[in-house]
Amino acid sequence: MNDTAKPDSTLPTVNARIYPRGGLDVLSREEVARLKDASAGGLHDLLRRCALAVLTSGSTSDDPRAAQEMYPDFDIQVAQQDRGVRIELQNAPAMAFVDGEIIRGVAELLFATVRDLAYMSIELGPEYAKDLESSAGITDAVFGLLRNARLLYPTDPNLVVCWGGHSIGRDEYEYTKLVGYELGLRGLDICTGCGPGAMKGPMKGANIAHAKQRQRRPRYIGITEPGIIAAESPNPIVNNLVIMPDIEKRLEAFVRMGHGIIVFPGGVGTAEEILYLLGLLLREENMELPFPLILTGPVASAPYFEQIDRFIRLTLGDAATERYEIIVGDPQAVARRMVEGIKRVRSSRIAHKDSFYFNWGLEVPLPFQQPFVPTHEAMAALDLHHGRKPHELAADLRRAFSGIVAGNVKEDGMRRIEAFGPFQIHGDKDMMESLDALLRAFVEQRRMKISGEYRPCYEVVT
Repeated sequence: MNDTAKPDSTLPTVNARIYPRGGLDVLSREEVARLKDASAGGLHDLLRRCALAVLTSGSTSDDPRAAQEMYPDFDIQVAQQDRGVRIELQNAPAMAFVDGEIIRGVAELLFATVRDLAYMSIELGPEYAKDLESSAGITDAVFGLLRNARLLYPTDPNLVVCWGGHSIGRDEYEYTKLVGYELGLRGLDICTGCGPGAMKGPMKGANIAHAKQRQRRPRYIGITEPGIIAAESPNPIVNNLVIMPDIEKRLEAFVRMGHGIIVFPGGVGTAEEILYLLGLLLREENMELPFPLILTGPVASAPYFEQIDRFIRLTLGDAATERYEIIVGDPQAVARRMVEGIKRVRSSRIAHKDSFYFNWGLEVPLPFQQPFVPTHEAMAALDLHHGRKPHELAADLRRAFSGIVAGNVKEDGMRRIEAFGPFQIHGDKDMMESLDALLRAFVEQRRMKISGEYRPCYEVVT
């Protein structure tokens, strides 16, 4: 590897040549060509943005444009050679290097980025669009992405998905570490959205516990997607990264891989995830499926969960609240309950001859899988009214929160807000009042953005 500092840059940068090990030595010429192609239909710009997010791993910013503004001359090229591929980095952030050598964990995440985008360029390219028009076809695509990333292990169920906000207070962050520690002591691995805050804390706590238990090859899985990774760079503990094509496939990957889910305090993204899972669990086909779901935080976060619980009762009914339990201020109780729930999952999978590593038995209908593009027209057209089936209403509520996430931290969504103003969300008066109160609480508690003054990207029309 050769490295040289860029003389005129405000921030130190490095030029480097990296040779990936394992997995990337079998890229086809077509995959390499698509990754290099900067023209329409190519993936070069997407690769550049995702790679820059990985190289700034550990960043505390949640502005997707920040890294690009700090490193405007950064570029990445993938070249094919006789014995595999090489990655050329130009004006890369020096924070990813030590004494001229790229940090090993950062290199692994960078290789994962190239791997996933290369796979998407071929296996999910335009010529396979027909395969993604059916529910089974989309699930097969999710399976293929996870298998290609080598994340599917035929071992006993032990993977806990942890959801929660990237912008949380110190007390809440410390609590996520304590829960992660208790999970790690009990041999459970962690999967999160891979970013900071509640996505990092459980991994950090579990890492210490795994070391104490001398656990070999613990997994800290990060599942992200291109619109999110630029705003929420992978935290340094992630040792298995996968980039899904869109938010819907990312959500399906969580529920297909995870054996139980813990939800920490968060903002609109966390609310989106809760509604997605409840929408699935409220379907008749999934009613009997064991899927432990625990909402937890420190004692001071009790009002947060009370407000979430009220919103769910109002919109989806009491039946929805029976699919989760709230445990406040007791990390050990959370871990014990999760272990009990995963034991039930194991028994159910054995009884139904379902795999431990991929939840084929969960019914995920096509409306939950089709990508939602949050345009102003699509947001205004959401059917947020009483009288609908709970799982159908949950799907549209999920889309409402997804649109707000896009307006907050995704570059395309931010551009739409700048061009056309806030999204407008319509629905029944009591539902809109409850939604407005919930979103106002997120803003007041600074759960929308890590830093800076938050300008709402939405208007709730009552």
